[in-house]
Amino acid sequence: MRHIARLLVIVFTVLRFGLDELALSGFRQRWVRMLVRVMTLGRKLDAPPGQRLREALERLGPIFVKFGQVLSTRRDLLPPEVADELAKLQDSVPPFPAAEARALVEKAYGRSIETVFASFEAEPVASASIAQVHFAVLKDGREVAVKVLRPGMLAVIDDDLSLLRTLARWVERLSTDGKRLKPREVVAEFDNYLHDELDLVREAANAAQLRRNMQGLDLVMVPEMMWDMCSPTVIVMERMKGVQISQLQRLKDAGIDIPKLARDGV
Repeated sequence: MRHIARLLVIVFTVLRFGLDELALSGFRQRWVRMLVRVMTLGRKLDAPPGQRLREALERLGPIFVKFGQVLSTRRDLLPPEVADELAKLQDSVPPFPAAEARALVEKAYGRSIETVFASFEAEPVASASIAQVHFAVLKDGREVAVKVLRPGMLAVIDDDLSLLRTLARWVERLSTDGKRLKPREVVAEFDNYLHDELDLVREAANAAQLRRNMQGLDLVMVPEMMWDMCSPTVIVMERMKGVQISQLQRLKDAGIDIPKLARDGV
């Protein structure tokens, strides 16, 4: 019943944002196209298709936002204007409670947070669909960033992935473009990507490998992982301070050579 309700929400969102116009042109079944036209009589759509797709994914929640981000890299499947719009998707969701984050950290280490850190900031500095980040200070005085996996994510992800696999089968079966778009292949790729992100130890290993690869390059800095404090649900890394690349005025105020940054660092 829960899956049916979620599927109805997805269908309603698809119709509300006019995504049927993107998909139904390739559907072989005439009755499907006719039914949707009747259901959407009087609807007005002013925004470009790519923008409507992005807004629909944002409305459907963080897992679909992630899917859009992955899809934006498949320019072999999407028109350039749609891929560009999906690249704007921002993975940002409200943080889960500080008490819950604290409990998750203590569960990972099997002891109180005061015995692990000299201080631990309750307010997260960043929050996304998979995890959120808190600043902390180790007992030896080193400043670190603590990434905590969002609780219950595996069940949420598996539910939405099950629906995405069902939708992919429908598209492949009903659409004349099904074989070209390879929807099941795209969802399988997304499945692997998400489950990789759910294993924070694997993320830490990838970061450590990147740090080794970038050693000796003055233009790139990768934080050091505190391996003795990493687990599948919590990882700890060196805190690095800087300015977001999008904050142009702050970069100028910091004396950054913008042309050099654009040439060598972006």
